[in-house]
Amino acid sequence: MPTIFLDGAQGEGGGQILRSALTLSMITGQPFRLENLRAGRAKPGLLRQHLTAVLAAAEICGARVEGAAPGSRTLVFVPSAIRGGDYRFAIGTAGSCTLVLQTVLPALWYADGASTLRISGGTHNPAAPPADFLLRAWLPLVRRMGVQSEIVLLRHGFYPAGGGEIHARAAPGRPVAIDLLGRGDWRAARATAIVAGIPEAVAQRELAQLARTLPQVSGEIRVLPEREGPGNALLVEVEHAFLSDVFTAFGARGLAAEKVADLVAAKVRAYLDSPAAVGEHLADQLALPMALAGGGSFTTCQPSSHLTTNLAVIERFLPLRSQIEYAEGRWLVGIG
Repeated sequence: MPTIFLDGAQGEGGGQILRSALTLSMITGQPFRLENLRAGRAKPGLLRQHLTAVLAAAEICGARVEGAAPGSRTLVFVPSAIRGGDYRFAIGTAGSCTLVLQTVLPALWYADGASTLRISGGTHNPAAPPADFLLRAWLPLVRRMGVQSEIVLLRHGFYPAGGGEIHARAAPGRPVAIDLLGRGDWRAARATAIVAGIPEAVAQRELAQLARTLPQVSGEIRVLPEREGPGNALLVEVEHAFLSDVFTAFGARGLAAEKVADLVAAKVRAYLDSPAAVGEHLADQLALPMALAGGGSFTTCQPSSHLTTNLAVIERFLPLRSQIEYAEGRWLVGIG
């Protein structure tokens, strides 16, 4: 097959181009050459998280790879057949387990047998979707597409220490198209304040402030062993009849607990004030499985540069076209 040439400086200029290209190359069998890798980032080139994704993809499909080294700004990836099996990958830093998982898990839907994955690294990282997001928002929707996958959070890993681990199972199966134009009737909203190696009083203050700004949200505290920290995250799951979405803010040195609560409350209010089905980050994560299903559509509050970049990469590998248009206070994204 001819090699697909990609420019890593296009669109958001980050790791999304690499991850989507790896997934689609494995599934379609098309090799690619990616230059200017992560050109839009302060530290361009392959970081440990991205390198782990490359090596994991190469192992799963027996690929020939050039440029798989820290800091590399050019990568050549020539895939072979996807093989089911039991896989373990360690990032070695707080780099995101979830992004590595989302790179290789869809490819395992096209393997020759069932698979398991264990990935260690960061599970709760401000620069990536936390594991709770995958479990409560993304995974239920890909299951609705007919895919048989499971994800279990074995151990939390916060930035900058890492040390977390997730486990996943996948069975062969092709996703089917769905449309997510509305979210349905309101069901509930639940907040989880997570602390590890941080005083529980921080979580209590976060929930108290959240109750003042979003009184409809119930709250619980998840106190983790000190060895899984230090770390703090505040998550709010908003459940409607057709789907759930998850919004997150992370504690940091010098950032008051009340400010953390206000940050996540602003995200939740913006979502609830919109008629869109999915929030900005869930929209980013839905494009690729919908494309693999041959098409689909969803409405979102705001299309991000991650989403538009992802759609552009998808169109290089698959005979699909995407369309984004604004109507009635929301953005409609169609793939087909």
